[in-house]
Amino acid sequence: MLLTYHLSRITYHYHLKKGDNMENLPSAIAIGVGALGPALGIGLIGAKAMEAIGRNPDAQSKILPAMLLGMAFAEAIAIYALVIAFTK
Repeated sequence: MLLTYHLSRITYHYHLKKGDNMENLPSAIAIGVGALGPALGIGLIGAKAMEAIGRNPDAQSKILPAMLLGMAFAEAIAIYALVIAFTK
């Protein structure tokens, strides 16, 4: 309980000194929306690749590199969103 009290005081004083705490909201929204698509894409790529390997285990050597490449391209989009969100 004592720790909670001190943390609330620290947070209160931080916001008083900082002033407008809504200045980072556009960046947070940009990275949130910008990461949503790649997250869904990476999940679907992984799920479909595992489904394909489950149906045809002999094709694993062809499916796995394509899956990793697709995931890397999807992750690059999230990294671009991160860079754009925090570039002021």
